[in-house]
Amino acid sequence: MKESDFSSTTREKHRLPDDRGRFGAYGGKYVPETLMYALDELEAAYASAMADPIFQEGLERLQTHYVGRPTPLYFAERLTRSLGGARIYFKREDLAHTGAHKINNALGQCLLAQRMNKPRVIAETGAGQHGVATATAAALLGLECEVYMGAEDMERQRLNVFRMRLMGAKVTCVNSGSRTLKDAINEALRDWAANVEHTHYVLGTVHGPHPFPMICRDFQAVIGRETRRQLAEAEGRLPDLMIACVGGGSNSIGLFYDFLGDVSVRMIGVEAGGTKIAPGMHAARFAGGSFGMLQGAMSYVLQDKNGLIGSTHSVSAGLDYASVGPEHAYFHDNKRITYTYATDDEALDAFQRCSRLEGIIPALESAHAVAEVIKQAPAMDAGDIIVMNMSGRGDKDVQQAARFIMPDEEL
Repeated sequence: MKESDFSSTTREKHRLPDDRGRFGAYGGKYVPETLMYALDELEAAYASAMADPIFQEGLERLQTHYVGRPTPLYFAERLTRSLGGARIYFKREDLAHTGAHKINNALGQCLLAQRMNKPRVIAETGAGQHGVATATAAALLGLECEVYMGAEDMERQRLNVFRMRLMGAKVTCVNSGSRTLKDAINEALRDWAANVEHTHYVLGTVHGPHPFPMICRDFQAVIGRETRRQLAEAEGRLPDLMIACVGGGSNSIGLFYDFLGDVSVRMIGVEAGGTKIAPGMHAARFAGGSFGMLQGAMSYVLQDKNGLIGSTHSVSAGLDYASVGPEHAYFHDNKRITYTYATDDEALDAFQRCSRLEGIIPALESAHAVAEVIKQAPAMDAGDIIVMNMSGRGDKDVQQAARFIMPDEEL
């Protein structure tokens, strides 16, 4: 990639996706004919909303007074001192309403549903945070809400299942396939195809058919815009390295997007390495995946030689997915963003170290990013700066983590 492709002086964003909804070879719109009209309708509604100052003002007002934005940029002093090397900052999306970055996208899309006069929203969820965020936004706006969730994830995330139901959402258990996020998305897409006239699908990440990767990215980009302003106040300069976990990829592209034009800023996305990089034992798409199509978009996919989708594993439900957002695939190939992975054991160690050193219990998804910080910081200079996205809080994960950390004790 040439430096001019991402000029830090012009601050222009890359002009993707293109008119076909593609990020280079990735993305696109691979759906049944019944959904093509809905996707076109959504794209038109989104373009109209982005040009409407009343919509923008309403969204900003809710971001401030309901979501609690801007979220803090926090200097992790004890973790920095413990590791040595670079100064470490956390972007505290765990302090946003509902406990994760997911509310940024869910609120924006529920407002779009209201704008399209669709009284019902549906969503998929893995770790439960997107389901909680969608149920929250639906309750706020008076929308009917149904959330699809794999049976295995419902077992891992009982607290979030109750939270969704408490806010009036119907939580539908999915027992097909691997009973995780991929299967929940399949069921949500079937529902949407059958009820498209009065239902909007609030897809939770930067995956799926166009325009979802673009819409979700743009609603999450508030994370990076705030970070730029906050770090300018705190340090007077740009970070040297930015780190975020990558499942579908919304929290990471949300942090990275405003810095793509700054060629001095390195970026690392951290996938789920599971127990080891072997079929069915991880969810690291860039370590074990190949070019393919899943759930409406071309990207990297964990699949066999015949294109059958492989099983995945991660200690974190939110990273346990067989594909990754097409924009991430694009940046992987042109090397603007580096992608790596953390194993379950590394994430659980980071989960404990962050909790004990900073009094912040990270989501197991975010703990994968903390694990990469632990690797990177000691090798950097004391004047260097790392910004890591603390994408969610770990309340939802304490029982799951305890099964591995304290297997002989009962909570």
